[in-house]
Amino acid sequence: MRIAIGADHAGFDLKQHLLTYLRHMGHDVIDAGTHSDDPVDYPDYAEALSQAVLDGRAERGVLICGSGVGASVAANKIPGIRAGLCHDTYAARQGVEHDDMNVLVLGARVIGIALAHELVNNFLAANFCGEERHRRRVKKILALEKRYGKPGSGV
Repeated sequence: MRIAIGADHAGFDLKQHLLTYLRHMGHDVIDAGTHSDDPVDYPDYAEALSQAVLDGRAERGVLICGSGVGASVAANKIPGIRAGLCHDTYAARQGVEHDDMNVLVLGARVIGIALAHELVNNFLAANFCGEERHRRRVKKILALEKRYGKPGSGV
């Protein structure tokens, strides 16, 4: 599978580890950055990873920041991205099967390497089930993107 992986500085070490792990598992991996542990802004890497998924260079993405929250919020602002912050294997699998999640978000300061492996494995092994109720719900998500596609209010 073609996978994009990206992280901010807080997720850099886990990203490097998962990059090697995914390649060892036989996946074609695109490194969307960052390329050091120097402080950076997570929205930049959420955008770079998301663009790789949206333009078809990657089938799915794995995005990492310190808690996973900021990266998840940023990725979900991009139409077509359905990012889920997961710290348990059930959510990593079910997010794909029911919600057609295409980006797994991890909190590097929250989980360890062994759990990260399990989360990635469950995320990548899962497929959207395509049941009518789940297709209907994903269509509603897409409709929300169209309806509220304006920039959010903020600082």
